[in-house]
Amino acid sequence: MRPPSDKPPTVLLIAPDTRPQTLELPAQLARMTGAAVRVPPAGALPDFFTPGNMDLLGDWLLGEAGQANILIVCLETLCLGGMIPARRVSDSLEAVLERLAVLAEVKRSKPDLQIYAFGVIVRVAHDNDPHEEKPYYGQWGRELRAYSTAFDRHARHGAAEAEALEAARAALPAEILADWLGTRERNRALHLAALDLLAAGVLTHLCLTLDDTTPYGLAAYDRHLLEARADELGVWDRLDLYPGADEVPCTLLARALAPQTARVWVRYSGLSGAGAEMIYEDRPAGELVRAHLRAAGCVLADTPREADFVLAVNTPGTRQANHQPDFATVDTPHRHLPAFVDALRGDLEAGRTVSLADIAYPNGAERRLWTLIQGLPLAGLAGLSAWNTAGNTLGTAIAFGKLAALGTDRAAHAEALFARMVDDVLYQSFARSEVRERLSNPSPFDLGEQREAAEAHLREIITPRIEALWQRHFSGRGLELAVGAAHLAWPRLFTGVFPLQVTASRIDGHPATPAGDGPFV
Repeated sequence: MRPPSDKPPTVLLIAPDTRPQTLELPAQLARMTGAAVRVPPAGALPDFFTPGNMDLLGDWLLGEAGQANILIVCLETLCLGGMIPARRVSDSLEAVLERLAVLAEVKRSKPDLQIYAFGVIVRVAHDNDPHEEKPYYGQWGRELRAYSTAFDRHARHGAAEAEALEAARAALPAEILADWLGTRERNRALHLAALDLLAAGVLTHLCLTLDDTTPYGLAAYDRHLLEARADELGVWDRLDLYPGADEVPCTLLARALAPQTARVWVRYSGLSGAGAEMIYEDRPAGELVRAHLRAAGCVLADTPREADFVLAVNTPGTRQANHQPDFATVDTPHRHLPAFVDALRGDLEAGRTVSLADIAYPNGAERRLWTLIQGLPLAGLAGLSAWNTAGNTLGTAIAFGKLAALGTDRAAHAEALFARMVDDVLYQSFARSEVRERLSNPSPFDLGEQREAAEAHLREIITPRIEALWQRHFSGRGLELAVGAAHLAWPRLFTGVFPLQVTASRIDGHPATPAGDGPFV
């Protein structure tokens, strides 16, 4: 809880892009604590794969820093135009490092500004996406992935892997491989320079994360190089290097606004849940949870009674799967969902702060779990998350849980929580596939002329469900919901946008008291 005399901090947020999860969600979390959030003008931020205006962004930062307490900054947006453009643009390393230098300039002009930075190690995409990756990745993605794996295996295991590496290299045009590797080397140099800023005290904390990673590959190779440099610099007390990406603004917000260490009791849906394998991460669920807890400034609690909040994690039986229902590796006897739901009910009835992270499947909540928890008071959760990768989900749920104790605005918390239910459950788990079925063989990468029809179908399907969900779980709590027109963030079905506004109900022309200090559970 923030002392009454403390003025709520002002946070500058330079996000990876303009999707709701990376821009609006951290702003929602900050608002529920009373913090003010300022974001750059739209032209300074990227639009899908089009880079933002980095000169405008640098000028904005220099102009705003004097009135701010905290800066949360994505290095790729500041220096390369955005997280996706960073994989595509050909900007020189000299230009990149010149843009990075603005952080040291800002720190000199405002020494007490806390700068929380994060960078994303260039991913090796699992699919052949020509828009989020280099254009040639659509044709050569499979071969580039094979080279990535072969290179890292050779780096670790030596001569026994030399023949496989040579075969992988021979399968690719030399100019494409050189360009692809050159982009990685430039971005790795940016992250090495960020480590130097951390060692020099310019940065308060740094997260370097691996997006859509695997046990072997060039991202893992880069991780080893960055870890070695961190060892040399002795900066691990202010550094986290782990699988994640889009959720890091929320993670760093939790660390910045609630700097004291939080103790967390982790409750898995199966007794062996910590050992479950993930699709887009290089480690089992338990180690992934521990990495995300550390990044947010949390530690594992020994008992639920001593915990500041409970992180309830729905894991797959043995391994994630992409399609629901999956009875081979997800919904198996390695876990017992009814008992998990019983434990959630018990935690809520005991007055514990509970944040739910559903990582059984990537890209949406598990439909069976959603059915089973309908009897719980879902509006009483501190947080809920089930979007994209396991890392995205965990980082978001942990941020919800840690920031709950700072809550001062009940409506802002309800808005953030309900938005996740709408996006992660109603859209990602249900409506997205229904919209896809109504279209004519849509490309997963670009809807083209079908975008308008897709958005019309989306509004028809999801709007009444949003209203029904609110009535079932949030009505009668002194809050009102306004629903805007649903649409797509980009010309693809992957990311929806659901404008929602929650306000305290007005009584006799006066707004009801929204909240007091403390969690909303």
